[in-house]
Amino acid sequence: MEGDFIKINEWLLPLSWLYGLGVKMRNQLFELGILKSRSFKTPVISVGNITVGGAGKTPHVEYLIRLLKDQHQVAVLSRGYKRKSKGFILADKDTPMRMIGDEPYQMKQKFPDVTIAVDRNRCHGIDLLTESADEKSADVILLDDAFQHRYVKPGINILLVDYHRLIIYDKLMPAGRLREPKDGKARADIVIITKCPADLKPIDYRVITKAMNLFPYQELYFSTIDYCPLVPLFGGEEIKLEEVKDMNVLLLTGIASPKQMQEDLTAMGAKVNTLTYSDHHQFKKKDIVRINEMFAAMPSPKMIITTEKDAARLHDMEGLSGEVRKSIYKLPIKVSFMLEQEEEFNHKITGYVRKNSRNSILVKTKDEHKSKDSHRSGNGPRTISFRNN
Repeated sequence: MEGDFIKINEWLLPLSWLYGLGVKMRNQLFELGILKSRSFKTPVISVGNITVGGAGKTPHVEYLIRLLKDQHQVAVLSRGYKRKSKGFILADKDTPMRMIGDEPYQMKQKFPDVTIAVDRNRCHGIDLLTESADEKSADVILLDDAFQHRYVKPGINILLVDYHRLIIYDKLMPAGRLREPKDGKARADIVIITKCPADLKPIDYRVITKAMNLFPYQELYFSTIDYCPLVPLFGGEEIKLEEVKDMNVLLLTGIASPKQMQEDLTAMGAKVNTLTYSDHHQFKKKDIVRINEMFAAMPSPKMIITTEKDAARLHDMEGLSGEVRKSIYKLPIKVSFMLEQEEEFNHKITGYVRKNSRNSILVKTKDEHKSKDSHRSGNGPRTISFRNN
């Protein structure tokens, strides 16, 4: 059921109150204009969440890439969490994972022709991605994990909410996993309830819709995870997910919420053992030894399944045994929309980008008018907003 993965550490609630006070003060500074949010002429779509990790940001960004890349010059800008570098980095096919972080690396490997960049200063990163006047300059920016990065004012702000960790039932850190008070959801233009069970009943949709209590200007969608065929990490043939039935599976994860994957593999008939680490865990030699020993002790038939994000960190690790290397598979995932909402969602995204793209006739016309008006009235730059489209 919804919210079933939530655990509240009641004894930490006083610290959560202090944390919340600081976050509210910061948000108030933005509301008062003391801290400035900056708008851009290039369409900017932000994908983020209010909880710490695990809401499905990367597969939803990948969904947007697939939706837009054939018609637009798409650029993805991430902070590059836990990377071993600083400043702005534009990824290419040879950029190592440690320089850009596991999630940007994963996206670059999947979409080699799409611009992937990292920069802690998102405004600076957007400027660099859009400053060129040639046709290769990005005409739509996807901001990965930027809901709290309020220095950028996106045209569409997408908030992801994990079905199993609905923000309405959670608490602020450190007692819970909320990064900011749940009323921060008011900044979202689109809210997506992610990781929904495929058999969600109509009454469940109605209960969640009422509980989320969104404003009229906000759109609510529901998405679920679709698993793809298993891909061998070190080369070989893909195998169908159905083949995990009756297999002894070592589920190796370093993500925020592996429980759903464990339940799904068990439901498919796999006998699942788990080896879990914290989100974005950087594997060390002792971890590799543990993986080798744990897998060697398992009875046959057996295999290791890991996530795409973990695979990015495991691929170049030395010390994996020959048995592990030939038996380890990554499990790609995609998202799909429920309630036949996909067409509506796609139309909202593509419509916004098409109307506001710097290459569109509409924008060119508006820019020409603004240029003329600016000489007379001193008007500032145009703000692109989903709510005004």
